Amino acid sequence: MPLGGNGLKGAPGVRRNEPNSGMRLMIVLTAVSVVLFTFGARESSSGGVFTTIRGAVSVVTTPVRYLGVAITAPFQGLGNVFSNLTANQETLSDLKAENEKLKAENSKLQESQKTAERLESLLALQSTYNLTSVAARVISGPTDSWSQSVTIDKGTTSGLAVGMAVTDSNGVLGQITECGATSATVRLITDENSGVSCMIQSTRAQGMLQGSADGSLQLTLVSVDQTVKVGDNVVTSGLGGVYPKGLPVGKVTSVSKSDGALYYDIDVQPLASTSTAEEVLVITSLDEDQKASSEDISSADAQDTTTSASSASSDSSADSSASTGE
Repeated sequence: MPLGGNGLKGAPGVRRNEPNSGMRLMIVLTAVSVVLFTFGARESSSGGVFTTIRGAVSVVTTPVRYLGVAITAPFQGLGNVFSNLTANQETLSDLKAENEKLKAENSKLQESQKTAERLESLLALQSTYNLTSVAARVISGPTDSWSQSVTIDKGTTSGLAVGMAVTDSNGVLGQITECGATSATVRLITDENSGVSCMIQSTRAQGMLQGSADGSLQLTLVSVDQTVKVGDNVVTSGLGGVYPKGLPVGKVTSVSKSDGALYYDIDVQPLASTSTAEEVLVITSLDEDQKASSEDISSADAQDTTTSASSASSDSSADSSASTGE
């Protein structure tokens, strides 16, 4: 009979796989595994046939296990990423809130550090110049465009009074013009009604520091026979008994002289933060050595006398020239 189609179906001697064959094979393998396990467990720790076989199998299969770990590790990482990406909205909101909280705390710490640095600078100034003073905080800036003044949070109950000098950590800030029980108004040195007796630190040339309507500073009444140059430090002279002698005020930014003028035109850049001051010292009293000495007063008088004599000489020369011209 030719082979083809279903020709084998009824062929003699050929049996189909019986359904119970797989079950019998499973039972046999299970029995063998139990026997091997039992003999292996009975072997001593010194080793035996089954122990040796088990060790050999472990050696052979170790690289396969490592390979499996290496293959599955990236998928575990991807699983973590997927888990993060699929986090519920509540979790993401919590993380965002925590992040905002940390940002706020960081900002607060930075602000506290800056405040501590400013206060440390005030203490350094107080110590350097041996100032008898009260610390205060600036609570408001100028209230109008016609004056340069700030308000501080201390007043008469803290021992303050009108006329007291005020400084920040860099230098002279101004002078108290109004004083209440718990607050005071400080006129800044940049105000056009402000005047501070000052001198050039290097040459001791005396002058008067004046504010202006635009907030700039000029050192006036410095005679042209004195030496002044850009970059010179300007300090308080101690004349008048308001500001301690030698307190830093500013730096000379320009010096000029008109033909026939008796005084320089000197611009000064203030050292105090007149527009951004936050903490200040109010100088409540002066020691004798902080006031202008008799020599300082004599020097200032001599400078005025020399200037007056030069002015009179110039006027006399002008009158003589006018008479000759007639």
